Amino acid sequence: LVLGATGIGYQKVSQVTDGYQTADVLDQGSGGPKPADGATDILLVGLDSRTDAQGHPLSKELLNRLNAGKADGVINTDTLILLRIPNDGKKAVGVSIPRDSYVDIPGGFGKHKINSAYARAKNDSYAKFRKQGVTDPAQLEVKTNQEGAAELIKTIQQLTGATIDHYAEVNLLGFADITDAVGGADVCLLKATKDEFSGANFPAGPMTLSGPQALAFVRQRHNLPNGDLDRVVRQQVFLKGMASKVLSAGTLTDSAKLNSLVEAIKKSLVIDPKWSILDFAKQMQGMTGGSLDFKTIPTGRPDLKTPADGDAIEINPSQVKAFVQGTLG
Repeated sequence: LVLGATGIGYQKVSQVTDGYQTADVLDQGSGGPKPADGATDILLVGLDSRTDAQGHPLSKELLNRLNAGKADGVINTDTLILLRIPNDGKKAVGVSIPRDSYVDIPGGFGKHKINSAYARAKNDSYAKFRKQGVTDPAQLEVKTNQEGAAELIKTIQQLTGATIDHYAEVNLLGFADITDAVGGADVCLLKATKDEFSGANFPAGPMTLSGPQALAFVRQRHNLPNGDLDRVVRQQVFLKGMASKVLSAGTLTDSAKLNSLVEAIKKSLVIDPKWSILDFAKQMQGMTGGSLDFKTIPTGRPDLKTPADGDAIEINPSQVKAFVQGTLG
């Protein structure tokens, strides 16, 4: 009766809620629909991985389509956003953490750029899983990725003082597919720009970007005045535009659009097993693009000299904690 009254059939509910790639990477006590602080803190991670969510390598054709080229052997987390969604329907806030932030990585790794936390723990765990008898390359990739994600979560929690309730990571192909499924996002550039590394080649003015073009837009950092800090702004602008389009265009209630989005997400996204996607969708339906804001953690000099990591972005942990607590409230 309830399903019939809401117009959602059991098959549709199963399609939305089942079949996601999951990773049990949260600390004990995290997760759940009603966190103690009255809000849901989600860590959104963009990987430069050249594999899919199931650990299988992307084909050469796909890599060419995405202008991704060859991997350098290290997976970096090039997009890090702490998203807080209040349970009372108030404005959601996304806090970006630049990838080159120079921070302490727990677990005995020392101080490094934050985008290496995932890779350092992942690489250290290969020997452990091989000793346990894991030999399948795809399975090994998935298990070591989970170790990397768990270490990244600990690093973010230590830096910000926030408790991560849910986790989501997407790779290069996944981002392109998801933006295709929602019809892209509207952006506007003040000046034309071009970058051979990301594949960016955009004129000045308004445009709608999806697929590989959207990926190039959020990946570009060369030929931008402030490098990676400008890339953070690009990512914030694009995600706000995409959220506005999804929430205002009725994607969550349009069966055809929802089907495309769900299939793209299942193929590309890794989430924690405690996350109820259906509850999250209901929560997001009450929001509009204007109910989502973005900020960036306070940073110091962008050319901090480091012993082993080259130039990095200077970070004051106490300032970051105070900023996050004040912003996320």
